[in-house]
Amino acid sequence: MTRKKEFGDFQTPESLATKVVSLIDQLYGRPEAVIEPTAGVGTFLHVAADHWGRRTHYVGYEINPDYVSQASKLLVPRGVEVHQRDFFSENWVRNLAMANRSRVLVIGNPPWVTNSTLGQLGSSNLPEKSNFQRLKGYDARTGKSNFDIAEWMLIRLMEALPRDGALAMLCKTMTARKVLRHFWKTDGGREDASLFRIDAKAHFDVAVDACLFFAAGNITSDRTATIHSTLEIDENKTRFGFVDGQLVADTEAYSEYRDIDGGSPMYVWRSGVKHDAAKVMEFHQDGGRLINGYGDVVDIEDEYVFPLLKSSDLGNSRNTVRKAVLVTQTMANSDTSLIRDRAPKTWSYLGKHGEVLDSRKSSIYQKRPRFSVFGVGPYSFAPWKVAISGLYKSFRFVVVPPIDNRPVMVDDTCYAIPCQTQHEAVLLQQLLNSQPTQEFLKSLVFIDSKRPITVDVLKRISFTEVARRLGKRAELLAIAKQGHIRTGKDYQLPLVMESSSLYE
Repeated sequence: MTRKKEFGDFQTPESLATKVVSLIDQLYGRPEAVIEPTAGVGTFLHVAADHWGRRTHYVGYEINPDYVSQASKLLVPRGVEVHQRDFFSENWVRNLAMANRSRVLVIGNPPWVTNSTLGQLGSSNLPEKSNFQRLKGYDARTGKSNFDIAEWMLIRLMEALPRDGALAMLCKTMTARKVLRHFWKTDGGREDASLFRIDAKAHFDVAVDACLFFAAGNITSDRTATIHSTLEIDENKTRFGFVDGQLVADTEAYSEYRDIDGGSPMYVWRSGVKHDAAKVMEFHQDGGRLINGYGDVVDIEDEYVFPLLKSSDLGNSRNTVRKAVLVTQTMANSDTSLIRDRAPKTWSYLGKHGEVLDSRKSSIYQKRPRFSVFGVGPYSFAPWKVAISGLYKSFRFVVVPPIDNRPVMVDDTCYAIPCQTQHEAVLLQQLLNSQPTQEFLKSLVFIDSKRPITVDVLKRISFTEVARRLGKRAELLAIAKQGHIRTGKDYQLPLVMESSSLYE
C-alpha cells in the first residue's frame, strides 16, 4: 500500500491552481480568508497568496507530516499558517468561524478515494462510521453505501461554511452532484452552485470525469446548478437540479418530457442474475462443449444451464448469445440441495468449486442455501425480455428471444422487463427506443456515472404516456387486456418451461 493511494493523493499542478484562483476571483472576488483543509504541499495557498496578497489571511491543514514540512518551508515565510491536522477530528464550524472575517473561501483538492477502498487497504484515514446518506436495507449493505471520502468532507465543510463564505473544490463530478443532492434533499440549495469541468487525464493522469465545484454559503430555495464545459464562464452550459424529489441531468430538456415521468405499475424492471463467481458459473461454448473460466471442459446436465447475454452484448445492441450461465435457483432462498438428485453431475461440479463459491464476500449470500445466486425469480424465466445494459452510454433497448425454448438470462449489470410474447416484447422495445423515451432518459441520466442506467431511472418511464404520444396506447392496453402483463411476483412461467422438473 502506498501513502499516495491511502490518502487519495493527487497533488494539484500549479498551472491548474492558477486557473482556478483566477476563476474564483471572477466569481467571488477577494476573500478575507482562504482556508485549505487538505493542503498537501500547499499549491493552492501559494497561488492564492500570489494572487490576493497579504490583505487576505491564509490557513492550511494537512495530515501528512512530509507535506506539512514542505508546505511550511514555502508558505510560513509568507505569513501563511500551516497546521498538521487530521481532517476527520477537526471542528470545522470553529475553524471557519474566523473573527471579523465573514468572506471565507474554502479551497482545495480533497482525496479522490472511496471509503471502501480505504477499508480494503486497512487504512485508519476514515471518518467515523455512520450511515450519513440515510440508506436502508439492501442499499445500505451493498454498493450504494460506498462513497467518496471527498463527499463526506465537502458536506461537512458546506455545513460549516459562513453565510458569506464560498467553497471551491476540485473533485469528481459525481461527488459534486451527490453533495448538492444531499443539501437539495435537506435544507435547500446553495447560491451560485456551479460545476466547471476539468481534464483530469491531462492534469492528474486519471480517467474520471472531474470538475471544480463552486458554491456560496447562502441557502436558497433554488435547487439547480450550472455546468460549464471548461474553467471559464461562458454560454456553453447546461443546468441540472432536483425536481419533484429526483435528480435531473438537464432541467430544460426534462421540462419538455416531464409527462413521461410517472412509471408503469404493470411493468417491473429487474436486474439480471448475480453470482460473483464468473469463472465457475459462466461458460463459453466450443463445438457444443461448455468451457468455464478456468479453461476446463465442463460436463453437467442441461437442466440448470441457460443462455446468457452480458452487458457488453446489450451495450452493443446484440442479442446473439455467446455464453451460458449456471442458475441454481428459480427463487431467492430456493433449496439448492434438490440439485443433488435432479442433476448429480451439476451438484458434483458445484462441490468441486465449493471453496470459491463459499468465499464470495457479498453479504447477500449469507444465511442462504449453499451455492445460491441472486437476482432470480419467475421473471428471470420469461420466454421473452426487453433488456438494456446499465454500464453503457447507449440507451438502446434490445429484444431478447428464447433459444430452443430456453429463456435467455442477462447478467447483474443489465436490466430487463419479462414478456410473455414476441408481440409484447417488440412493442415495448419500440416504445423504449422511440424519440420521446430517448430524450426523456437523456434528461435524467448523468453520462459520467459509473452505471449511467439504473433501475431507479428506468422505473420512472410511463409506458402508457409514451404509447399515447406515439398513437400506440390502444395496442398496449390490448396486450394488457389479453392478460400478458404481470407484475413481478405474479408473473407466470410459460407452460413449456413449467413442464421441466426444475420448476416443479
